[in-house]
Amino acid sequence: MPNPTAAMLTIGDEILSGRTEDANMPHLARALAAAGIDLRETRVVADVAAEIIAAVDALRSRYDHVFTSGGIGPTHDDITADAIAAAFGVGIDVREDARAILATNYANPERDLNPARLRMARVPDGALLIDNPVSKAPGFTLGNVHVMAGVPAVFHAMVAGLVPRLVGGKPLLSASVRAMLPEGVLAGPLGALAAAHPAVAIGCYPFNRDGRYGANLVLRSAHPEALAAAEAGLAAMLVEVETSAV
Repeated sequence: MPNPTAAMLTIGDEILSGRTEDANMPHLARALAAAGIDLRETRVVADVAAEIIAAVDALRSRYDHVFTSGGIGPTHDDITADAIAAAFGVGIDVREDARAILATNYANPERDLNPARLRMARVPDGALLIDNPVSKAPGFTLGNVHVMAGVPAVFHAMVAGLVPRLVGGKPLLSASVRAMLPEGVLAGPLGALAAAHPAVAIGCYPFNRDGRYGANLVLRSAHPEALAAAEAGLAAMLVEVETSAV
């Protein structure tokens, strides 16, 4: 049975402008790989409701899970929750359970829970809350869409609580080898190796260090026996290529 599939949607003008680097996608990718959920696609969209809705609709119809990052804070441009509600055609308002959780983050909730902060307790109808142990403002799951904060510390904490509850498949295993050979020399033998081991994804990532060309060769598979066979095949291939290059 194939692993469940997933996509990630990162929301925010600050990512697209280059002012902020996305630390959340690599973290999610590693967590999903360990859980046996295959991350197949990532997208980045601006803080524009129509673009968020279009991306969510496209991804949720194609993948088993969609994880979003960003746009659920207290400011005027935090519009993700409203966009998700619109995508599903449901209402949205401050929810008492979310408000009660959020209140625990403040010494004087009656004073400190101003209208801006209460935006973080607005949840689409029918959604399940995602715990936020860092700053308390919850994320939520609606259908197969999991909506989480953009702040890395909060996103990572939400992922830690959410992903283990999802049904996964076989964890993705990997092995890597560094070869001090140019990519052009490796391309042909690697193609033959990939054809001989169809259950293993083989990637070639070239580099240049101190004027020498090389490549990091990465093998990935959910099947330990297939990975071991491909790893042995790669070792033999590199011996042959290095011998012929002398």
